[in-house]
Amino acid sequence: MLSLCCTADDQLWCANCYYVFDETRMAFWIMTEPDTRHGELMVQNPQVAGTVNGQPRSVLLIKGVQYRGRVKRLEESTEKVAKAAYQKRFPVSRKVSAPLWEIVLDEVKMTDNALGFGKKIAWQREK
Repeated sequence: MLSLCCTADDQLWCANCYYVFDETRMAFWIMTEPDTRHGELMVQNPQVAGTVNGQPRSVLLIKGVQYRGRVKRLEESTEKVAKAAYQKRFPVSRKVSAPLWEIVLDEVKMTDNALGFGKKIAWQREK
C-alpha cells in the first residue's frame, strides 16, 4: 500500500492505495475512481507525492520510499497491460470497474536500514 498526497486550489488530501510497481517505466499503477476526493484533486493537479513503507518491529529493519511524481489516467493500450498486472497482484480487483492511473516517478528517496542505519538512496528522473 502506498500513501498518495495531492493538492489543488488550496485543498490538500491524502489517500492509501494498493499499487503495482512498473520498474521499466519507474511508475506506480493504482486503481481509483475519478470522483473520489483524491481523484478530483489529481485531475486538477497531476503533481503528487507520497510514501511506501511497512511497520517493522525493529528500527534496524526500517525500509521505505518517499516519492514525487505526476499522475494520469492510463490510456487504453497501457491500461490493458497494467490491468493484467494489477489483477494478478490483487485478484479481487477483477470485480471493480474503477480506472487505472499511473504515477510516473520523478524523484525517489529510499531508506533501507538493512544497508546501514539511516542509509538513503536517491533517484531522479533525467530531464
